[in-house]
Amino acid sequence: MSVASTDEVGFFGRIALFVRQVIAELKKVVWPTREQLVTYTTVVILFVTVLALIVSAFDFGFTRLVLKIFG
Repeated sequence: MSVASTDEVGFFGRIALFVRQVIAELKKVVWPTREQLVTYTTVVILFVTVLALIVSAFDFGFTRLVLKIFG
C-alpha cells in the first residue's frame, strides 16, 4: 500500500488515517496493573492532601500575623 500525501487524500481520508494512527499508538501503551493504579492514586491523593494542609497552615498563620499587626 503506497502512502499518499495529504494533498491527495480527502478530508475523510485524513480523518481515517488519524484514527488508524491513534489506534496504532494506543496498542503501544503499557497500561498499569490494577495494583499499580491503586498505589499511584493513593500516593497522589495523600500528596495533594498534605500539600493542602501545609498551604492551609501557612494561610492561617499569615492571617493571624496580619490581624495581630494591623489589628
